[in-house]
Amino acid sequence: MTSALGLDAPNGAAVNRHRFPRLSEVVGNTPVVWMDEPFAAGGRGFWAKLEGSNPGGIKDRPALHMVRRARERGDLKPGHRIVESTSGTLGLGLALAGIAYRHPVTLVGDPGMEPLMRRLLSAYGADVETVERPADQGGWQQARRERVSGLLDAEPGAWCPDQYNNPDNVEAYQPLAEELRDQLGEIDVLVCSVGTGGHSAGISRGLRRYYPQLRVVGVDTIGSTIFGQSAGPRLMRGLGSSIYPRNVDYQIFDEVHWVAPAEAVWACRAMAAASYASGGWSVGAVGLVAGWLARVLPADTRIAAVFPDGPQRYFDTVYNDEFCQAHGILGLRPHGEPDELADPGARDVERWTRCATVVDPRANRCREPGR
Repeated sequence: MTSALGLDAPNGAAVNRHRFPRLSEVVGNTPVVWMDEPFAAGGRGFWAKLEGSNPGGIKDRPALHMVRRARERGDLKPGHRIVESTSGTLGLGLALAGIAYRHPVTLVGDPGMEPLMRRLLSAYGADVETVERPADQGGWQQARRERVSGLLDAEPGAWCPDQYNNPDNVEAYQPLAEELRDQLGEIDVLVCSVGTGGHSAGISRGLRRYYPQLRVVGVDTIGSTIFGQSAGPRLMRGLGSSIYPRNVDYQIFDEVHWVAPAEAVWACRAMAAASYASGGWSVGAVGLVAGWLARVLPADTRIAAVFPDGPQRYFDTVYNDEFCQAHGILGLRPHGEPDELADPGARDVERWTRCATVVDPRANRCREPGR
């Protein structure tokens, strides 16, 4: 039975519901945990920032921030529709923002979106549309963006966050940088997956105010064009791109690693069994790279790795033996060391590969790493 203050507690005392935050108000302040096994031993390891502790994952942060800023500027009017392209995680954040700020949400995905994710987004009240074929240039991402443009044209007042190019996407991660500083005190190396470029740029800029010598390691997937490789089929979701997002800040990176799906799957499952802390494609790729850095850098190096989500949405993919067997990616232990590539355009990579020359394909130029 309810009272004027809220629900009656089991002991009969009234509970004031206004004392407790709504779900949109508990985004952030995620934990960090120490990770060593299965990658390192003898006191070596890295700190993992568990963004899967947010209601929907790391992109709850930019989703809420972009919507809030658009409302403040008047770009998004009360009650008007939010329309965006997503492979999943930002969609969860936008569904949360739509509920928090009372906006209808339409999300455009493609056939690679996990069935569980599609059902979750629909359950959270979002309309989900699926494009049927990739664009000739830009693949599935460009096809989704073209559908978004058509939906915006068809509904006056609808607004698109444009996560790939919106600077608010980068700004949203300043609090995460402050959390890491408060939690770890000193950070020497930051390891981030790269997709839209938002969290790698935002966290790095925030941390370099305190740690100017911070080394930033980007983690991409094979088949992604972000760092100068040729476009190819991409099984992994949540990292990589077939377009060039303006939010990718090439100047921040000291090196980049490309990881293959089988290697990410092995890392995800190995971390889950060893520490219970795991997630999806991006988490596996980041964990693999951060674990290698923990082995090869001096023992006192403080490494922070960002884990963008948890394992739940990957029931049908990363943690599904039938799916992994069908794609030939089950049980393939990665090499202990990455392959080395002197220039990202020298050849297309097929397994875990490291390159210390960072390329901005938009400018068709190279730069010295870390500059």
